[in-house]
Amino acid sequence: MSQQETDQQVVNDGFVVDTEDCEARELAYRERGTARPITVVGNPVLHKECKDVTAFDGELAQLIDDMFASQRAAEGVGLAANQIGVDLKVFVYDCMDDEGVRHVGVVCNPVLQELPADRRVLDESNEGCLSVPTAYAELARPDYAEVSGQDAEGNPIRVRGTGYFARCLQHETDHLYGYLYIDRLSKRDRKDALRQMEENTPRYPVVPNA
Repeated sequence: MSQQETDQQVVNDGFVVDTEDCEARELAYRERGTARPITVVGNPVLHKECKDVTAFDGELAQLIDDMFASQRAAEGVGLAANQIGVDLKVFVYDCMDDEGVRHVGVVCNPVLQELPADRRVLDESNEGCLSVPTAYAELARPDYAEVSGQDAEGNPIRVRGTGYFARCLQHETDHLYGYLYIDRLSKRDRKDALRQMEENTPRYPVVPNA
């Protein structure tokens, strides 16, 4: 089977199946990629909406490989392209949900679906971010999320998640529209998160802000 056929995600009931062959798929991406340093809060690329992906080509494929390598090097569960300085709407993930099921995948041009009020149950768990290293804060987010977008070949896809994985999908989509999780905190909690970041040393390479 060719690499393209191996990486093609199966679609079931309108949503991608991102829980099969996770170890092999993540390893294949990562072995082709090169880890890059993480951009941190204050870097302009993190604070504006990214450009749509329009070319589903070898350059995009290499970016995705590098993102998986960077995500693993930083011990993250999700990574948006602007977190390695690239102004494109694409994120990758390798994340467990609350049931311990692993999800691995790629979403280009993600759009978070608005949930009706009767389906919105808030989870107030802690949240962190590779671009705000060593800082954590409680942030209420819906415990279920659906994202529509495209895969690495440009095919339309939908991804859904619950619990921690739902938080990941919302967090990464936010990144590509110029929002960090600390932008959703109160002024006091945002200040505390930035203090945590200043007082500690990240465990992975970061890009210093000018």
